[in-house]
Amino acid sequence: MRLRKGYIGNNSVETVYLGGGTPSLLTADELNQILFEAKAQYPVTADAEITLEANPDDITNEKLIAWKAAGINRLSIGIQSFFEEDLLWMGRAHNAAQAAGCLELATQYFDNITIDLIYGVPGLTDERWKQNVEQAIAFGIPHLSCYALTVEPKTPLDKMIREYFVPEVDPDQQASQLVLLMQWMEEAGYEHYEISNFARPGWRSRHNTAYWMAATGKTYIGIGPSAHSFNGMERQWNVSNNITYIHALEKGEIPAEKELLTDTQHLNEYIMTSLRTMEGADLAFILKRYGIATEELLRKASKFINNKLLMVTENHLVLTQEGKLLADGIAADLFY
Repeated sequence: MRLRKGYIGNNSVETVYLGGGTPSLLTADELNQILFEAKAQYPVTADAEITLEANPDDITNEKLIAWKAAGINRLSIGIQSFFEEDLLWMGRAHNAAQAAGCLELATQYFDNITIDLIYGVPGLTDERWKQNVEQAIAFGIPHLSCYALTVEPKTPLDKMIREYFVPEVDPDQQASQLVLLMQWMEEAGYEHYEISNFARPGWRSRHNTAYWMAATGKTYIGIGPSAHSFNGMERQWNVSNNITYIHALEKGEIPAEKELLTDTQHLNEYIMTSLRTMEGADLAFILKRYGIATEELLRKASKFINNKLLMVTENHLVLTQEGKLLADGIAADLFY
């Protein structure tokens, strides 16, 4: 943090996110030290959103009290499922009782909580998927991040599927469960404000929203192995190897690679991230910032508009419900 103090200039820090690893393993003293240093080195605003990622099996009364005292005001809890069979299949460390129990505890101390749920798991019936969503809503959780199960190469899950004849992920099942999810969340009064994210009005993730909109000028700094940063012009990412990272810091060096973004790369990233949001891509902003005429972009998007995958609303290009199932492909087709 000290070495990179000037990276984002004098821009205010409106959100702090402790995640991408397992920060709930930190002691109260370690967490206090990190947050104290962040506020000492950077202009963190008084009302900053400060999120901590936590595993269900790490959550205790004592830790919740310590987190709140340290200044944490938002929790992100990796629930994944409230059913034992799903958690076992995914190889999660926590069990179903801990999934529900941690929320009973956490909601006593924090209002601003988001949880992760996974759909498209082989064997996950629509009824069990509905029960997962209903249980989250019943706890009064104001924000949900819901992801389709993905199987990364060379992971234990990948090996299990290849070697032990475990059923593979079914894309059709994933698509239908996303459609059901959108329906249930709308009925429950949540905004589907980004493809994978649902929030009650006023409870969107300020942190995630900021970096989805980085192309509009938001800057961010990532501290730690693999962390990414953006200062308005240049993207930077730290090495992923822990030992290399530590040795470099001991020498006062930042072990990172850099990439200077072109206007075209900026534009494509804006198209990709903005289309994933409920507001969509702002055609007036694209004209002003990148000089792309609205008529030209609409011509490029016409096949998706004609197929009812995109619509134009208040000079914004917005995905329809069916279009959300094909978001990445549509965005890629609109790239320059």
